[in-house]
Amino acid sequence: MIRALHTAASGMNAQQMCIDVVANNLANTNTNGFKTSRMNFQDLVYQNLSMAGAPSSDTTQVPNGMQVGLGTRATDTNRLYTQGTLQQTDNPLNMAIEGDGFFQITLPDGSVGYTRDGNFKIDGEGNIVTADGYKLEPSIAIPTDATGIQVGQDGTVSVTQAGSSTPQEVGKITLVKFANPAGMTAVGRSILKETPASGSPVVGTPGQDGVGTIASGFVEMSNVDVVKEMVEMIRAQRAYQINSRVIRGVDEMLGTVADIKR
Repeated sequence: MIRALHTAASGMNAQQMCIDVVANNLANTNTNGFKTSRMNFQDLVYQNLSMAGAPSSDTTQVPNGMQVGLGTRATDTNRLYTQGTLQQTDNPLNMAIEGDGFFQITLPDGSVGYTRDGNFKIDGEGNIVTADGYKLEPSIAIPTDATGIQVGQDGTVSVTQAGSSTPQEVGKITLVKFANPAGMTAVGRSILKETPASGSPVVGTPGQDGVGTIASGFVEMSNVDVVKEMVEMIRAQRAYQINSRVIRGVDEMLGTVADIKR
């Protein structure tokens, strides 16, 4: 019975972590470029009370063993990179990736981060930056006298300057992809970083090299499905409740044993 207490407690801990993941998904329903996560579980080790195939006599074997499981644990969260809905903004500096790939961002420490959030802006020096002021990599500067900005599906950034009607190319946006994007680690601010599990980034031209195209004037919304998250939350709540009832039941059984009189 003591074993059952720990087994049920492991289930409650696992479901609590599942609720934490669901809560984060729901909190980011309106976060640009956010990708929903799913919690995965594994059963724990088993206590072998008798082994299958053990001899029961000189000529026979036990057909089935006896194993008692010791609970469950949360193993990992899997980020799902399905395409989010594109929302039109008519701002040419808002860019959405249609397909695979990430924008490259130069972080304050000089390292490179990766994001699907294409809500870009222009800083005081004309550089294309994120909402936090992190420069797009490779860096692209917009002239101060620019009267119009165009971003092509292939990442070409062109501007129309005062006194001229001919667009001039000022830079080109590249995208990167990873062998295992689910292996990237999130650092907040809609930024991800590579890890040994994700593999090294492979730079490509939008629309080529296995990466998606760029849609200017759009932002990619979160791919969180609120209905699915609510269903997952209900499942986790009920599993948590059932495990708590197991603990209560074991406690009552222990109480019965303790009340037995000689």
